[in-house]
Amino acid sequence: MDSAYLVSIFLLLSTALTTINASIHIYQNQLFNEVGNAYLLPGGSEGLAASRSSDNSVSDGRSFIRFENITFWRTQAAADEQSDKEHGTGLIQAVIFEAADRNNIGGSAYGGQRSICCTPDLAKLEGCKQGEVIRIPSSTDSKWPMVLNIYFGGNDLSTSMDNAKVPIMKTGMYNLFFIACDPKLKGTTMSGKTVWKNPDGYLPGRMAPLKKFYVYMMIAYLLLSAIWFSQYVRFWKDILLLQHCITAVIGLGLFEMILWYFDYSNFNGTGMRPVVITTWVVTVGAIRKTLSRLLMLSVSMGYGVVRPTLGGLTSKVLLLGATYFLASELLDITEYVGTINDISGRARLFLVLPDAFLDAFLILWIFTSLSKTLEQLQVKRISAKLDLYRKFSNALAVAVIASVAWITFEVYFKATDPFNERWQSAWIITAFWDILSFALLCVICYLWAPSQSSQRYAYSEDVKDEFDDEEAQSLTRGQSDGDVNLVKQERNNGNAGVSDPEDDSEEDKRE
Repeated sequence: MDSAYLVSIFLLLSTALTTINASIHIYQNQLFNEVGNAYLLPGGSEGLAASRSSDNSVSDGRSFIRFENITFWRTQAAADEQSDKEHGTGLIQAVIFEAADRNNIGGSAYGGQRSICCTPDLAKLEGCKQGEVIRIPSSTDSKWPMVLNIYFGGNDLSTSMDNAKVPIMKTGMYNLFFIACDPKLKGTTMSGKTVWKNPDGYLPGRMAPLKKFYVYMMIAYLLLSAIWFSQYVRFWKDILLLQHCITAVIGLGLFEMILWYFDYSNFNGTGMRPVVITTWVVTVGAIRKTLSRLLMLSVSMGYGVVRPTLGGLTSKVLLLGATYFLASELLDITEYVGTINDISGRARLFLVLPDAFLDAFLILWIFTSLSKTLEQLQVKRISAKLDLYRKFSNALAVAVIASVAWITFEVYFKATDPFNERWQSAWIITAFWDILSFALLCVICYLWAPSQSSQRYAYSEDVKDEFDDEEAQSLTRGQSDGDVNLVKQERNNGNAGVSDPEDDSEEDKRE
């Protein structure tokens, strides 16, 4: 077991923290787990930027990890083995290290299995102290990794850690573990909390840039809303049902960006992330994403353009929408509600898969329906609607290609960064999907913008008759007389055998 694998176990275990409500990591009777020759408890993992100043406000420029009310309890059997007159009868160490220094924790004797705690052989070879964590000083700062010692006294059942604050002077991904090397401390539990702070507030490093990003997204949605609603009010008598749906999606998008900003702002200022508020935010987001996808599917099916209703497909579309909402809601709740650590658990993949499968199914259904709609418009020779749907299909194709390319990049990004050392740019992964969704919404708004001619794109039973003359002229312009006769022959067939004296007269003249 090499060092990288050992630390991988550490970092994966850090995702299993049970009671985490904010950048204030809370531990309630957490049990130490046996790993190798040590017992450890993951205390958290976050990207922290270097301190900039020493003021005392929330956004004071200071960055630190603070320990508050940390208490350890060992078993009664372990306490009874000690004398009440002894001092230092059990050692627990709080180890803080940057991900880049993960190989500086632990060692191996004679090239054998790597150990977290110092063994008799390692004490001889590397000069470590038996019964303590093996610590190799960092090449950039000999004080790191940081190790804080906490001792049990006599036969006491519990011991408390002094409220200490560790300043962060270098930007990096920091990990905290509580480690016990004494086999007698098996079954030890811990309670208390640690506070992790960045220079500008309590938001974890991976999430901090998103606070400013949602401000820009709010401004973008406000501009889109202002343009859309001005046209919406101006031509409200000619508004289509489809345009009402677009209005709802714009409103939900703006509401979602506002909620995200206030959620992040509250988190950054207080260090707490209330479960109820965050649940509301992700629920609004799941509703918006579901309606957006159903809107694209309905448009692709030609709803309101080539068909008045979805007919028998309505129940299937609604069922798909409900399923997608549940999958998206579950994924977002798992990812955002109560989540603090900057390391995402691999178990999240099991929630991503259903969401990804539904997205792939929706894309397939959208393009299949779009192909049929384009075919119907070509048969009916309605050039205005046909041009509209061609532009829409081109925009969708670009969006799908961009999505596939970005998913490939995201997989590469995460596969090549198992310890989240590129946490400062990880926010782009989340931001891209909001940008792409907004861009596609802008395209739909442009194509279906309210205007005096909105009704031109509405479904009509006699749409063929209305556009027949215009389309015939467009299609036959510059063609031979024989082609004109073919067009007229098709029109005569469409009129179920009703003769047109005027057309016959014209044909006689040509002859």
